[in-house]
This record gives sequence, C-alpha cells and structure tokens, in this order.
Amino acid sequence: MTARRLMSARRLWVLTSTRADFGLLYWLLREIDNDPDLELMLAVTGTHLSPEFGMTVQDIEKTGLPIHRRMEILLSSDTRTAMTTAMGLAMLECGQALAADQPDMVVLLGDRFEIVPVALAAVAHGIPVAHLHGGETSSGAVDEYFRHAVTKLASFHFPATEAYRRRIIQMGEDPARVFNLGAPGLDHLHHSETVGRTALFDTLGLDPKRPTALVTYHPVTGDIQGDAHGEVAALLEALASFDGLQCVFTKANADTQGRAINAQLQAWCEANPQQGRLFDNLGQRLYHGCLRHLDLVVGNSSSGLVEAPSFRRPVVNVGKRQQGRITAANVISTSNDAEAIREGIRRALDADFKDGLLDMHNPYDRFGDGTTSRRIKDMLASVELTPQLLQKRFHDISIGE
Repeated sequence: MTARRLMSARRLWVLTSTRADFGLLYWLLREIDNDPDLELMLAVTGTHLSPEFGMTVQDIEKTGLPIHRRMEILLSSDTRTAMTTAMGLAMLECGQALAADQPDMVVLLGDRFEIVPVALAAVAHGIPVAHLHGGETSSGAVDEYFRHAVTKLASFHFPATEAYRRRIIQMGEDPARVFNLGAPGLDHLHHSETVGRTALFDTLGLDPKRPTALVTYHPVTGDIQGDAHGEVAALLEALASFDGLQCVFTKANADTQGRAINAQLQAWCEANPQQGRLFDNLGQRLYHGCLRHLDLVVGNSSSGLVEAPSFRRPVVNVGKRQQGRITAANVISTSNDAEAIREGIRRALDADFKDGLLDMHNPYDRFGDGTTSRRIKDMLASVELTPQLLQKRFHDISIGE
C-alpha cells in the first residue's frame, strides 16, 4: 500500500507498546494502512521488544503491517523507579522520533504509563493527539492518572461508551471533538478467523472434557501498600479448590511487580502441571478462542469487561484493579479473599447463571457490526487539523448538562 500513497497523505503516527493494545488497535491499523489518503507510521516499543514477554514484535511482523520505528525503553526491572526511568526513555526516544518523522497526528490508546510521555512529546512538537479509550475509570490502578492525563493532552477523543464520552466532556473537552464509536478491538469478533474447540484444546495441550478457566492477573498499581504475592496466592488457592478445573494462565504485564507475579504463576504451574499452564502470549486468535470456548474468565484484566461480554462468557473480576469501569451482566466482582473468589467461581460455573447471559448486550460494542475501526479511521482522516488545536481551551458545562 505504501508505494501508491498520495504526496498529500495524512501521516498518522500510531504507538503500540503491548500485545494487549496491539490487539485492540489491529483493525484500525489495517484500515489506516489500506487507505491511500493516509500513511501509517507504526511505532513499536515496550514489551513488544522484550524476549521475556514473548517478543511480540514478531507477531506484528507476521501481520504484514509496516513497522515504521522500533524504540526500546523497557528495563530488566519492574520497580517504580524502573517505571519512571522507562517513562523518561520514552520521552527522549519519542521526542526525537517525532521531530524526525513530523507526522500530522499521533494516535494513542489506553492508559499505559509509557503513553503519557509520548503525548507530552507530541504536544511539545505541536502535533495533535487522538486518544482512544479515554474517559474510563479504574481506581485500583495508577493507570487512572495516566489515562486522564492523556485526555487533557489530546485534541480528539474516541471513548468506548456514551458514559465515557460524557465524562471526557465533564473534564472540559470540546464535545465536537469527542466521538463515541465503541471499542475498536471488538471488530476482531466480526472479521477474524475463529479457532474450533477441538483445535484450541489440542494447541493448548488441555483436556477438552474438563472445565477450563482463562486466568490473567495484573499488578494492582494503584495500591502502593498492596501485597501482590498474597493476592496471587489467594487466587491460586481458590482455583486449586475446584477438582478437575484446569487453568490457562497468561502472563502479567510489565507494571511494577509483574515479574514477581509471573514467577509465582510459573512455579505453581510447574508444581501442578495437570492444573495449569502459563503462556507468554497466546496471540489474538487463540486468546479469542479461549473467550469463545473455555468455561469462564478469572482475574483482573480489562478484557473480561470489554471483550468477554461479546462471547457471553462468565467473568470473575478479582480485586480493585478494574473498580469503576462499566460492567455487563456477565461480570461477577469479588474481593481478593480466597473464599470470595471461590464463591465467584461457583456462581460463574452455575448453569442458570450462564443461561441468563444468552441475550446479554456488550455495552462496549455500540454498532455490533465490526465497523468501529473504519468509523474511527474515517474521523481521523477527515477532522480538520488547524494551529488552533494546540491552543487548549476548557469547555465549561452547566450543572446537570
């Protein structure tokens, strides 16, 4: 597609730093790359370039999407000091990259710590920022700060629900630049090839006759006094108490204490090979296969709230990490206590509970037809880019507006 770009093509610099955000961005990246009036400048960083987290840049390469830049910022540590150092490296690397690339717009998704310095660098260079999945809240994670900071640095906003759109306007953003088009990651459900149940269990090396849970547990970064080891121990205790339940674990992210969580999961899986398997990275196809065919989802990943509802899959949402997000009827929220988690799993496995989800609507899938990414791409291609965008104004609202 690059060879036939128009000289006047709008240049969109899109950052991906984890397997998770790449999965959510995938169809938007495809839409941008397939539009001759747009030029995709894909910047890859973070855990994508780390062998420890599966070197997922290789998955990006397999898609055929052109990688414009690779920027290493991740350290071999996940302390809070390492996180702030990585943020500094991101500021340096992206500041230099944006100065050289001179894109027309920077596109960022979500609330990872590394996107804040990228947004700052873009503003410093006079480049407008478009932000996806703003307006959400997850008071159990430090991501809450990062997400809202990027909202105030961005000129265009693409929240995933109407409630989140209203929240962004409440933060003083111009309603004319806030577009509720839904969650782009859900386009996968309409366009991607599905994997069958037998093939999925064969690939994962699991027994298809046993009940199976998809388990992901990330650090609760908003709780400075939190005990990640104790939280994971309680989760594992609860899971182990269900005879015959086998678990597909995916690794925690690169946040503070993420490596310790992964080591704890690895040790448990090695000691209990018939109960659990830990995967660096399942990839989008297998991950969605798990959401489609496994019995339940357990942990504290946002995927349980955003993607699992489309599969009518029961979710046991553990702890405070996702506290405040909009949830559908499939989500059972519990504390980190082992008995509370056990009770949540019992309910999720109950046939009556599952039957009650058959007609459930996913609140993050506004149109339900796989067009969210195309709609976002069309807006990115058509919004007017003027010098006034960088003159940040606060849009006041009346009480009750």
